[in-house]
Amino acid sequence: MTLPLRTLDQDAGPNARASWPRRWIDGSPALGQVTDDVARPLYAWPGAGWFAAFAVSVVALAVGAACVTYQVATGIGVWGLNRTVGWAFDITNFVFWIGIGHAGTLISAILLLFRQQWRTSINRSAEAMTIFAVMCAALFPLIHMGRPWLAFYVAPYPNSRGPLWVNFRSPLLWDVFAINTYLTISLVFWYVGMIPDLATLRDRASGIRRAIYAALSLGWNGSYRTWARYETASLILAGLATPLVISVHSIVSMDFAVSILPGWHTTIFPPYFVAGAVYSGFGMVLTLLILTRSLMHLERYITIRHLEAMAKVTLLTGSIVGFSYATEIFAAWFNGSLYEKAMFYNRATGPYAWAFWMMVSCNALAPQVLWFRRVRTSVVPLFVLSILVNIGMWLERFVIIVTSLHRSYLPSSWVMYRPTAIEVGTLVGSFGLFFTCFLLFIRLLPMIATWEIKSLAGAQETSVGSDAVPALDWERVGR
Repeated sequence: MTLPLRTLDQDAGPNARASWPRRWIDGSPALGQVTDDVARPLYAWPGAGWFAAFAVSVVALAVGAACVTYQVATGIGVWGLNRTVGWAFDITNFVFWIGIGHAGTLISAILLLFRQQWRTSINRSAEAMTIFAVMCAALFPLIHMGRPWLAFYVAPYPNSRGPLWVNFRSPLLWDVFAINTYLTISLVFWYVGMIPDLATLRDRASGIRRAIYAALSLGWNGSYRTWARYETASLILAGLATPLVISVHSIVSMDFAVSILPGWHTTIFPPYFVAGAVYSGFGMVLTLLILTRSLMHLERYITIRHLEAMAKVTLLTGSIVGFSYATEIFAAWFNGSLYEKAMFYNRATGPYAWAFWMMVSCNALAPQVLWFRRVRTSVVPLFVLSILVNIGMWLERFVIIVTSLHRSYLPSSWVMYRPTAIEVGTLVGSFGLFFTCFLLFIRLLPMIATWEIKSLAGAQETSVGSDAVPALDWERVGR
């Protein structure tokens, strides 16, 4: 959240407003124009593109709901799991969706603390993406329990079942606390960031819509004291959210690293998983923003420069992921363990070699084209690359989980895992849930932080609430 009271550099010259802030906005829109552009999707009738995307998402969600209902009623025996491969599609999808949510916290919290201006047009959508991705991730452990109505068993509370407490030494329990903490902080951060915009919408609306916005804006009046306290709260939330980017996926990696299975028992997993999570998250952010900037006609605010900045982060994290692949292979060769060598040889040449080489191609090789500025500033190549990143990162989780399980220490226990239609349908349903929530979000709430765009534009006036101070003196703030 780039706050208007700290937007301009204190030593900026008289031309600062005309040059520096407008790098991230095409043109010089007036304050009212910014509000009109961002609020237009909330009032205008949706276009054919939005209706088509929403219809596909709802159908996918319905397929997933039917599959989940069937497997809860029947049992998880409808999955393709066996005694050797006890984890497969369910945990693959869980880790994938948790990773998707990481980019939202990175863009919102870390880039806020570093005062990166390019985050202002994309942070709101990234925060919403985090919320929806964590919702999708939480679905799979619940299903995997087999009896989701007993999910409260993981809560440590005194109960009538006697001295029965959860195992606090289990990484699976760490997941429960990490994910709930991550969801809570991300939800609060997302909502707090929308309060000034909700106040603006309150003053422009009428009837029931105005009553809803008034309740959600919590009496915002736009006074100096309100903005000062708002900045303090924003920085505190950013400071709380930043460690979660590292801790949450590090804890998820412990599900694997603390085991003794070849391919899992390695200390590289925490940083490897964190880099991969940010990588996959930025891939999904690129996918969503490239679509919405066209569907919602927001090219003025989500510019090519924003896409290029995200492409640079994608290149960095993709290179880290590729280096991690090479490190894993080197460690398997160098440590002298026959089991580790056999496991990696099986990944590259065994029955799941197709998944391994697709993973390497999508995650390590494909992002290298981003070294070329022409690719970083072209919408179509970026969109194709973002799809490849998401495919590759899902395959990475599949390769890590399945190839380490289906051939372990004993050849007598070697089996193949083949997903069933129910598992595939559940995966499709998770994408349906994610995109349905996101499409509703961009129709019901401002997907761009209006007040942050206004602060970047260096406008001479502002309108945040009914009791707002009159035109904010930007020259005075600059001094």
